[in-house]
Amino acid sequence: MSNNKTKEIVYLKKLIRYGEKIDIDTLKYKRELKRIDKTIVVHKPIQTKFVLKPQYTIKSIKQDKNSVIIDFNKNVDKSYLTFLESKGKNKFIDTFEIKGSFKYANSKKLNFSAIDKTLVIQKRKNLLKISFTNKTNPQTIYILNKKQIIIKVLNVVKSKKRIKNIKKVKKVKKVKTIKEKVKILPNNLWSPAKKTIVIDAGHGGRDAGAVGFKRIYEKNIALKVSKYVKDELRKKGFRVYLTRSKDKYVKLSYRTKYANKKKADMFISIHANAARKARANAAHGVETYFLSPARSERAKKVAALENRGDMNSMGWSSKNSLLTILNQGKITASNKMAIDIQKNMLYALRLKYGKKYIRDGGVREGPFWVLVGAQMPSVLVEVGYISHPKEGRRINTTTYQKRIAKGIAKGIESYFSKN
Repeated sequence: MSNNKTKEIVYLKKLIRYGEKIDIDTLKYKRELKRIDKTIVVHKPIQTKFVLKPQYTIKSIKQDKNSVIIDFNKNVDKSYLTFLESKGKNKFIDTFEIKGSFKYANSKKLNFSAIDKTLVIQKRKNLLKISFTNKTNPQTIYILNKKQIIIKVLNVVKSKKRIKNIKKVKKVKKVKTIKEKVKILPNNLWSPAKKTIVIDAGHGGRDAGAVGFKRIYEKNIALKVSKYVKDELRKKGFRVYLTRSKDKYVKLSYRTKYANKKKADMFISIHANAARKARANAAHGVETYFLSPARSERAKKVAALENRGDMNSMGWSSKNSLLTILNQGKITASNKMAIDIQKNMLYALRLKYGKKYIRDGGVREGPFWVLVGAQMPSVLVEVGYISHPKEGRRINTTTYQKRIAKGIAKGIESYFSKN
């Protein structure tokens, strides 16, 4: 300040004013100001246990075509959102419960041409509810983006329109082949007969995978679930192939080569998770992964269990570099597919066992080598923890295996209906 008292007083006042606005301690500036200008009276700040937060944590909610965009005052993560799906008489409801408060929640109107009813309600002081009600199942996904949650409604056709389109198809002359028939379907209808799915039962033969509660082998669970998924998909009209149909060892590299050879539209690898003894009673839940360099230590550990076999010669940094190159074109599609499969697995299992007992492990990124080289969207499904006393016992039952297979098949069908 070059000993300029006037300038020093001006700048100290600014420091105090702006400091108080952003809630930092300005006492030392006030003392200095008092020393320079004896006319200033300094009051010690009142010490409080809690810092007052803004009354409303959500800045805005706006609709952009088929999306609801929710902007927050701070960064958000998965813990801020809970998804619930329910079915009533002649209606389906997708509900998103969001941690936060919005000043104009109860007066906010959203209008989607493809959805019968959309509601925004401030359910509690810090819980916002957005629900979509429709005669057909609403196809909804969510995206987390720093200070933003985006909910998208994908390719839902109202019941009357769908019936009208189906009637149009029935009036068309009969044709000899499936291939010809697909060409004359309305644009909003798609044919499973045109889609090829390759289901990969993880591990096999000398590679038992994880060993769980009461000597349950991952390779056996994976094969049983894979066969049930194949049955469910074939009922829906898909072309389906298995990388292995019995207990035999199959190289990781061969699995995606086989999918490429069959010109598959989708590659699903089925596995069962396991935790070390110290965490065996705590770790449980269903998870879906898509191929990407690992973002977390947990993803690295899960991937390490599934990557054992024939991929041990390359260093970690080299593997991650290769994963980035090979997967760039498929990340978005694989992510969308993983969301649909995870959502439908949870729904199918919770109908039987209840939400309390089926934990949502989420959709995650992971460096799984069994997915490397697939020329189509690909995901790895962990159907639960065989190391958990209750979940391990449940996974080994036909009821659980058939239910999760139905959820996976429904998720695949849902993905193709949107994309």
